[in-house]
Amino acid sequence: MSVLLILGIVIVVLLVIVLARRNGAASQQTRLEDARAEAQRWYERLGGQLMNLHGNDDAARQALSDAGERYNAAGGQLQQANTVRQFELARESALEGLQYVRAARTAMGIDPGPELPALASAQGVGQLTKEREVNVQGHSYKAGPQPGADTPYYYPGGRVQGRPVPAGWYSTPVWKTALGAGAGVLGGMLIFDALLSPGFGDMGYGDGFSDGYADAAQDFGGGDMGGSDFGGDMGGGWDGGGDFDF
Repeated sequence: MSVLLILGIVIVVLLVIVLARRNGAASQQTRLEDARAEAQRWYERLGGQLMNLHGNDDAARQALSDAGERYNAAGGQLQQANTVRQFELARESALEGLQYVRAARTAMGIDPGPELPALASAQGVGQLTKEREVNVQGHSYKAGPQPGADTPYYYPGGRVQGRPVPAGWYSTPVWKTALGAGAGVLGGMLIFDALLSPGFGDMGYGDGFSDGYADAAQDFGGGDMGGSDFGGDMGGGWDGGGDFDF
């Protein structure tokens, strides 16, 4: 084989490598631009909704306040994003904000608008379909599918400390408590157990919640999260010690 032939083969191989890398870089750039545009679209839609809505009761005002927090979060994420994944996270924040907007519109008695893409964080957690009231450590907590004077806090659904929390309206934002530290975490978990455990029987959920709750229980350590692993009957009080005020 002549030197010229070998040189020609080497040149062809190098050209193929260069073209492949160039095409890969172009494809990655296209994905990045698409992700940026998608996140920006939902962010701008959220901003437009917030400019045109004003809450007329506690539930609507609280939902709009939460939507505003997600709008600010999405804006900060967009400013710092430089990868597809980071733009996807900004999109998720904007969509979560729009879920709060839909909740606010529902509380205001107006059409919530078209359905939104499902939140990745809420996959499989379901939603509340029945009202529920429990007592934990002498405090009453309520949850249900509709806003009310006693349930002004909306949650679009997600996982807190590994546990599925269905979308719905709650009397207190227990998911925020459960994301805290120390006694607050345990207190929030007790409320979750009382309100949400399938063991309490009369709570209604969307498809997938019970399986998700069982999976979370297994992940948490295989215990019964609705019962004595935390030290007592969480439906009517908790005898495991400690005072949790919310």
